[in-house]
Amino acid sequence: MEKVSVIHISCILHASMALLNSKANILNKLQYETSPYLLQHANNPVDWYAWKPEAFERARAENKPILVSIGYSTCHWCHVMEHESFEDEATAALMNEHFINIKVDREERPDVDQIYMEACQIVSGSGGWPLNCFLTPDARPFYAATYFPPTPAYNRPSWKQVLENIAHSFQTRRDEVEAQADKLMDIINGSDSNLLGNVIEGLKPEQVFTPVALQNIFFQLQKRFDEQDGGFGGAPKFPGTMSLCYLLNYHHFTGEEAALEHLERSLDRMIQGGIYDQIGGGFSRYTVDNAWLIPHFEKMLYDNALLVGLISDAYKVTKKELYKESIEETLDFIAREMTSPESGFYAAQDADSEGVEGKYYVWDKSEIDTILGEEAPLFNAFYDVSEEGNWEHKTIFQRKQSFEAFAAQENIELASLKNRLKASREKLFAVRDKRVHPGLDDKILLDWNALMCSAYAKAYTALDKEAYREIAIRNLDFLLEKFQQTDSKTLYHTYKDGQAQYDAFLNDYAYLIAALVDVYEISLEFKYLEAAKNYCELVLTEFFDEASNLFYFTSSKQTDIIARKKDIYDSAVPSGNSTMVHNLQRLGILLGKSNYKELARTMLLQIQTAVERYPSSLSRWANGFIPEVHGKYEVAIIGEHATELTKALNKYFIPNKVLLASEQERVDYPLLSGRAIEKDTFIYVCHDFVCQRPVRTIEEALKLM
Repeated sequence: MEKVSVIHISCILHASMALLNSKANILNKLQYETSPYLLQHANNPVDWYAWKPEAFERARAENKPILVSIGYSTCHWCHVMEHESFEDEATAALMNEHFINIKVDREERPDVDQIYMEACQIVSGSGGWPLNCFLTPDARPFYAATYFPPTPAYNRPSWKQVLENIAHSFQTRRDEVEAQADKLMDIINGSDSNLLGNVIEGLKPEQVFTPVALQNIFFQLQKRFDEQDGGFGGAPKFPGTMSLCYLLNYHHFTGEEAALEHLERSLDRMIQGGIYDQIGGGFSRYTVDNAWLIPHFEKMLYDNALLVGLISDAYKVTKKELYKESIEETLDFIAREMTSPESGFYAAQDADSEGVEGKYYVWDKSEIDTILGEEAPLFNAFYDVSEEGNWEHKTIFQRKQSFEAFAAQENIELASLKNRLKASREKLFAVRDKRVHPGLDDKILLDWNALMCSAYAKAYTALDKEAYREIAIRNLDFLLEKFQQTDSKTLYHTYKDGQAQYDAFLNDYAYLIAALVDVYEISLEFKYLEAAKNYCELVLTEFFDEASNLFYFTSSKQTDIIARKKDIYDSAVPSGNSTMVHNLQRLGILLGKSNYKELARTMLLQIQTAVERYPSSLSRWANGFIPEVHGKYEVAIIGEHATELTKALNKYFIPNKVLLASEQERVDYPLLSGRAIEKDTFIYVCHDFVCQRPVRTIEEALKLM
């Protein structure tokens, strides 16, 4: 079983093999879906439905309980359970007789996963995938758990025993089942308010949002610093990108050296470790050890997007060549292996190939010696290659030293060392590329794509590579076109093979709004700001809950789930609510909407206590506190050289900068209205409702900030 954030898993995508090797020729209803995960189950003897109305109609008509089985394409234990139980004819017959069976891809339907994962955590005290939840015919959960073996093992009953017991309970003790479902629903419906504190009446925001609050957040994060290897806490170790982002921002405003030191320590160790693909670029999801050596080899689009964005900002501050190289190598990987012909980004790469975890990535020393010949000793010394290996008698490449330190130790000129190692990596990559590649989940998700779009925009501002700017714009235009619903207002969540489906969720809109503003800043195309404004208004109309001053995860038009939840935690990806805080802060200034800024402040006030106590779980919220304490610089650049000056200013790390630029006055944007157009291009800098005299150069503007 994959436990949430605590158990190491290896993941496998064998949809194609399952279809080829199956004895059954009959396909169930999943054959009509586009999700690679659902298609993998299309020829199971289980009569699977997708999460569609027909399944619930049949459950009500036949008065049968529903089994919802939730997983995703790179989940190892999901596929183990499929092979052991869902491909077994006798087990499938038991499932088909007593249950209406629904299979869900959690990445397609995070709203469904959210509800029933909470039920599992309430029932069992933990959660993970595969998630198997039993529902009443009206979709209320009454029992949930994760993996079950085909025969009793691991102190768990067999899957057949579970099925038989649940079916018997539903038939003979229906009152107890209904009572349990009611109890679970009461807890689920009330859980959203657990993190929200009581706002003390009469306190002004400036009495809450203080440097002391930011310091408290830093101290809480500092308690979890791994001072040796970077990151936070022990194994398994996840990148913690949003917490690292807080450290970079905190250092910017306070000069706290410990914050910057830990950020650099963490990024350096990750980039030099096994979590980073030293041959092909890109980051794995996490490592099972403290030292970033042994990865869970799957590569997720969102991890790479968040890390590229962070490293781009870190490069602006440190100018480390290591960071520049990792940005370029990671985006080369994204362009090479994770980008569709239509300019969308694929969701994930599997950990396994040929059914073996990490097989695509690991090496024998003898193989390297044969390929590299006389260059092998140098390569092996630098990348920690040995006869015995460093993982299960194989080698995962890592750099125990920096290029600079190794070159000095070996008395090799730095440029020569880099060139020789690069040539060796290219030879090894060519050989590796001929291996059986890991499985690819090629669905295109709106929210994850928007994250990567923002990452490309940030990388462009840091490295000034025009290709990154072009890719960001192409991707954004693709999203705006292909995910558009017929009403020309609302969007879909997922796209594959020319088909978009499922109503977009809060994360989709929130990340897209952020990407629209980010791409505006590198293109100065006002159509992107207009789109950001329109989608923000849609979110306020369709997702906002006035009672809590927070946003639901699902829109008011979505009716196929039993509860509307509010996603608050920043987990592997930022929550939609915390992202909307940042959007409202930026757009409030860009569009001159004070109500946006007030709503952002209200949202932060409600969660202030929780953020100071648990910043690791609410780190994007924590980053939203900083503008409330230090304010934002409102920068307007106007005149014929606006594009060049904008590009130059964006090279600097100014986290509290909000920028509008145009070659001519724009009366529809307050920051660009009433600005005199003269021969020179002027930069206007305002802060705390006070505007400085306009200046002509970036150097002068930086002094004002």
